[in-house]
Amino acid sequence: MCGRYSFILEDELIKERFGVTVRSAIYKARYNCAPTQDLAVISDEAPGTLSFYRWGLIPFWAKDISIGNKLINAKSETILEKPSFKTSFRNKRCLVLADGYYEWKKEKEKIPYRITLKDKSPFSLAGIWDKWIRADGEIIHSFSILTIASPTKMELIHDRMPVILDRSDESKWIERTGERELQDLLRPYPVEKLTAYPVSKLVNSPRNDIAEILVPAGDLLF
Repeated sequence: MCGRYSFILEDELIKERFGVTVRSAIYKARYNCAPTQDLAVISDEAPGTLSFYRWGLIPFWAKDISIGNKLINAKSETILEKPSFKTSFRNKRCLVLADGYYEWKKEKEKIPYRITLKDKSPFSLAGIWDKWIRADGEIIHSFSILTIASPTKMELIHDRMPVILDRSDESKWIERTGERELQDLLRPYPVEKLTAYPVSKLVNSPRNDIAEILVPAGDLLF
C-alpha cells in the first residue's frame, strides 16, 4: 500500500518539471503527506494547474465523508471491479506529485523506509479522483493512489507499492486514453531505478511534517 509520501519541490521547479501553474500562496513543501490532507495533484480536469485534492477518495454517491479514510489506495488488479473506483478510473484521473514515499518493513517492530528514485528527481503516482458535494453545497475533490504487487526486491519492505508512472506516460494518464492502454501503464516501477533507506519514526505521526524525517536512520537497503 501507500500511506505516506513527500513532495518538497520548490515552486519554479514544479513548473519546470510538470509544466503547471503554481499558486504560491497555497503550495508549501510537504515532508509527511498523510490521508485526509489536501495535497498537490494534476488532474485531467485542470491539466495546466497545480490543484489540491483531499487524500482518500470520496465517491460522488457516498453518504458520508468518512468513507474516504478507507479509500486512500486502489488496487490496480481489481480497479474495474470496484464500484468506488471504476468510474473514476475511466473518466477522472490525476497525477499525484511526489519525490519519495514511505513504507513500513515488518521486523521485530515496524521500521519506516523512504523510497525514492536513485537520481532523487520528482515523479508522479497514478491517481484517480472524484467530486463529492456536502449537504451544505461544499464541493470536495478527493483522490486515491493506485497500487500494484511489488517485484521481488521491493517485497523486502512490503508486498505492494504505489504505481509510479514513467515520465513519458504522465500525459497519457490524464488524457483521453483507451482503457486497455491505461491498464498497460499499471506496472511496478523498475527496482533498479529506486533506492530505499530507513528513516526516523518521527514519520509515524502526521503531525511531524518536518525535514528531519528525510534524514537516513541507517544504511541503504538497496
